Amino acid sequence: MIDRRQFIRAGGVAISGAAAQFLLPAWARSGPLNDMSGLSALSGREFHLRAEHARPVIEGRKGKAITINGQLPAPLLRWREGDALTLHLTNSLDEDTSIHWHGILLPPEMDGVPGVSFPGVRPGGTFTYHFPVKQAGTYWYHSHSGLQEQAGHYGPIIIDPAKPEPFSYDREYVIVLSDWAFEKPERLFAKLKKNPESFNFQKRTLVDFFRDTREKGVGDAFEERAMWGAMRMDPADIADITGAAYTYLINGHGPGDNWTGLFSPGERVRLRIINASAMTIFNLRFPELPMTVVQSDGLNVDPVETDEIQIGVAETYDVIVAPREDKAYTLMAESIDRSGYGRATLAPRMGMNAPVPPLRERPTLSMREMGMAMSGHAMKMDMNAGAPSDMAEMNHMNNGSMEHDMSAMDHHGASMTGGAVSHDHPQGVGVDMIAEAPSNRLGEPGLGLTGQPHRVLTYADLNALEMNPDMRDPEREIELHLTGNMHRYMWSFDGLKFSEVEGPIVFHEGERVRLTLVNDTMMSHPIHLHGMFFDVVKKAEHDHKKARKHTIVVKPGEKLSVDITADAVGDWAFHCHLLYHMAAGMMQIVSVRPRHDGSHDTGRHHKGQAS
Repeated sequence: MIDRRQFIRAGGVAISGAAAQFLLPAWARSGPLNDMSGLSALSGREFHLRAEHARPVIEGRKGKAITINGQLPAPLLRWREGDALTLHLTNSLDEDTSIHWHGILLPPEMDGVPGVSFPGVRPGGTFTYHFPVKQAGTYWYHSHSGLQEQAGHYGPIIIDPAKPEPFSYDREYVIVLSDWAFEKPERLFAKLKKNPESFNFQKRTLVDFFRDTREKGVGDAFEERAMWGAMRMDPADIADITGAAYTYLINGHGPGDNWTGLFSPGERVRLRIINASAMTIFNLRFPELPMTVVQSDGLNVDPVETDEIQIGVAETYDVIVAPREDKAYTLMAESIDRSGYGRATLAPRMGMNAPVPPLRERPTLSMREMGMAMSGHAMKMDMNAGAPSDMAEMNHMNNGSMEHDMSAMDHHGASMTGGAVSHDHPQGVGVDMIAEAPSNRLGEPGLGLTGQPHRVLTYADLNALEMNPDMRDPEREIELHLTGNMHRYMWSFDGLKFSEVEGPIVFHEGERVRLTLVNDTMMSHPIHLHGMFFDVVKKAEHDHKKARKHTIVVKPGEKLSVDITADAVGDWAFHCHLLYHMAAGMMQIVSVRPRHDGSHDTGRHHKGQAS
């Protein structure tokens, strides 16, 4: 047993597999070689963690960070399935702090969300987390207090399984993706509130319009440009914060630092990839090396080979690569708007480099991403009507300006076997658009990756390796709209910010619920439910190997469903994992009520919920 204070330091370079094997306890040896990615690592059953200020150096420039044990990323925590853990968090900051164990199944009072499951940790105080480890896989942890996550308060978790894994590998690395800003997070948020396009320097130009006319014809190009103008929206508005403010990191290293992991040709290398960024969705690929996905969000999937993965904020993917040549390979982590990138290298020897591919042309949104159809009855606009003063007015226009596609409106909170309860589209100042013709897009690659000359992973490619724990059909369906007002930087569910919601979304202990998410906005949203997993619905019924995830990216204009087993009594946070979207209001509470309380309320808005 390693003493709880013992840890492995690698000085920013991956330690040798032999050294890692010698220092790690027997249960932590997942493969013949076990490299620790250059991250400080702690293992055992008891941990001492301290939230404190630090001054990390990013590509030669010193920054100000909030860290755990002075590390950026925070120390890698290595646990074992079946163990009971004790983790002491001491707060050396001058503000409250917390740790949320992302994707970990535990009692609600240990979940680490201030105002929901516990009060937070006061300056100078210590909070002790106790919980059993019920799962295995790759996860992560981060602050759920204010905007501390953006400032560096995040770190990786590996949970070694009690039983052998169904795949083999020779060496492993943890790859922590993140976005770093030298400005304070509060200042970034203030800029977004003042002008949501503060960081968008990739707006469309006259050159883009002429290119559109060549591809689509003058009439269609002009009509599309006029429609975007009427909506006062920019089809190049893909990411709220771009490379203009961010440096993209891999394991705390910028692109120029070139973090390097070693391999011997012919080895199978497991990469545990965690997107711990605050706001950045990444396109991840090796230009010359296919990846075999073996886990998603910590859970085993049927292995699937691909060439590129779009990884949403808070998602994790475990992949295996098998470099056979004695040369270096670039791991390219391109931001979704292609304004910047993170970069790492796999190589047989330190100091080797591989070509870094140029950033691809930035993507733009189409009417499909806006949940609109350019033909048929789903959406029609009278361009002579002029631009409305607010999109709320556009939502009510009809008979020549906009015709609602009522068939796209499903029921809310309705029984799967009973009659439907009417559900109008969300309205109000927090809603500046609606998706009139949302569609299921699970089989499509992420935004900007359609038409790539190589394979791109989609959610439709993912299947659980084993049968789902709960194979029941859902008893009830809830429809929830992802909404926003881009001009005021307001984000919400069903048009209501968290501060305006009157009560929780109620589940009942043991019930099977289908949650249907409709994205009425022009941005991709990684949606995360604490305490429970989503079972991703690809077929209508009777699919018993649904991929199971704790975070799922809902594309613009998309309508998708997930099944949830309400097996965790208590109050749980439910939110968009884009940090500033959550801070701006895109969060609610899911309350799992015990069956014995006699409640059968399936409603939503009741006063008195914690904020």
